[in-house]
Amino acid sequence: MPMLRGQMMDRQLMISSILVHAAQNHGEREIVSRLPDTGEIHRYGWRQCHERSKRLANALTSLKTKPGDRVATIAWNSHRHLELYYGVSGMGAVVHTVNPRLAPEQIAWMLDHAKAKHVFFDVTFAPIVEAIAKSCKTVKHWVAMTDEAHKPDMKTKVDVYETLIERASPDFEWPSFDENTAAGLCYTSGTTGEPKGALYSHRSTVLHAMMSLSTDTIGAGSHGVIMPVVPMFHVNAWGVPYAAAMSGAKLVMPGAQMDGKSIQELISDEEVTHVLGVPTVWLGLLQYLRESGTRIDSVETVLMGGSAMPEALLRAYQDEYDVNMQQGWGMTEMSPLGTVGKLLPKHDDLTEDEKIAIKLKQGRLIYGVEMRIVDDGGNILPRDGKASGHVQVRGPWIIDSYYRGAGQEAFTEDGWFRTGDVGTIDQDGYMTITDRSKDVIKSGGEWISSIELENAAMGHPEVAMAAAVGMPHPKWQERPLLVIQPKPGTEPTRESIRDYLVQHVPKWWLPEGIEFIDEMPLGATGKILKTRLREIYKDYEFPDAQESEQA
Repeated sequence: MPMLRGQMMDRQLMISSILVHAAQNHGEREIVSRLPDTGEIHRYGWRQCHERSKRLANALTSLKTKPGDRVATIAWNSHRHLELYYGVSGMGAVVHTVNPRLAPEQIAWMLDHAKAKHVFFDVTFAPIVEAIAKSCKTVKHWVAMTDEAHKPDMKTKVDVYETLIERASPDFEWPSFDENTAAGLCYTSGTTGEPKGALYSHRSTVLHAMMSLSTDTIGAGSHGVIMPVVPMFHVNAWGVPYAAAMSGAKLVMPGAQMDGKSIQELISDEEVTHVLGVPTVWLGLLQYLRESGTRIDSVETVLMGGSAMPEALLRAYQDEYDVNMQQGWGMTEMSPLGTVGKLLPKHDDLTEDEKIAIKLKQGRLIYGVEMRIVDDGGNILPRDGKASGHVQVRGPWIIDSYYRGAGQEAFTEDGWFRTGDVGTIDQDGYMTITDRSKDVIKSGGEWISSIELENAAMGHPEVAMAAAVGMPHPKWQERPLLVIQPKPGTEPTRESIRDYLVQHVPKWWLPEGIEFIDEMPLGATGKILKTRLREIYKDYEFPDAQESEQA
């Protein structure tokens, strides 16, 4: 029997419609950028952003850009990058954001794999362009995101962004097409094997942005002033450029200056209320706040993702600066939002320590993301907050395959994405990551959570960063090696670290070895590279390994 069809207008979900709405309904709401080429502060409104995005679409048309062509960006967070977000996808092409922190040869590989037709780059990345231009056979135009006065002196032939915009007409009719058309392309960082591309659609991007505006997600409405410190070259800056336009929020873009002093000044000057970024950013900002005696009193909420939030960091911001720290979890393949750590009404009467324990979970599932955990045999485990298994997800902004067919082993036969995380989920939808599948330390048949061990170590007053990796052990299969980057001006000892940990983790979790490193190896998105640590310590032998006992 046929289903009764609703009598609703069939309007495609277009990214361009977000910008049209912003221009028409809050056109003067500010977009503030610290320019990567000059360091100056630039201001305009959503109406001007719309006009310049249309000029950009016309300029791209003059460069013979066709629907589906990949237009790459190697750029910081700025109004020009924002215009590319809308102008490229709005005309039916695909904006391919490239992480400049990757090695040049990896960037060249991505551009070749994506078959990028044009590349727009900030002048700070001119050396990267010089290094790779000759090897990028599909690229027709390189465009420096600046004006003629600041055009970099390069051997590679480059166009100038502001000149292209100035010459182009502001008259452009945004086309309407199938909402499942590709809009954005972002590659994983490739810490294991070659990077893989996540190809987002107009539909997935619009739905993701709409859900991010929920009070229990990011929740910055028209009164909000939102600053994505998370870069626009990484998973669409977590959807903020679209959500801000939808809601009429003021958008503040930090450009290339991501140090604690620059971030604090921008937060203070622009009265930022919502900030998003990875833990390394907040560690640097905290250090500056303490040293300078400055504050960030306008900030209502910080959303932290990328890696687990250390308890010491959460308490420092909450107790010293009255800032609400929220933890979120997601992946490039998920656009990226999956969970956000908001408390429920039932938690109102809990003690502060009990509330913090909940905030340290990876967060609560948001609508649009389904999740299950399974054991090694694929059997679904209960949502009781105790059973730990492999995390799998599905939803309308989660990829169903990788770009150009790579990595199909990441998808189950019944349509779920294997995240590679191991965790628990409770009946309220709170998820806790206990480890990455490849990072779980299996000692004597039992799992040790490297994440929990690292977070405990981060509470030590002399620890700046900590990473735990499983290393071979003749008796216990694996034991944890804890690698510590001390805070500047401190000299922690193995004994002081171990004495601290014994108060915070089970005795048998205590690391068999503790080593100190001057600078922790970080990946392109600010995560600790455990692959590099395993390489550094590949010949490591635990002291007295034969005699060690597991208590």
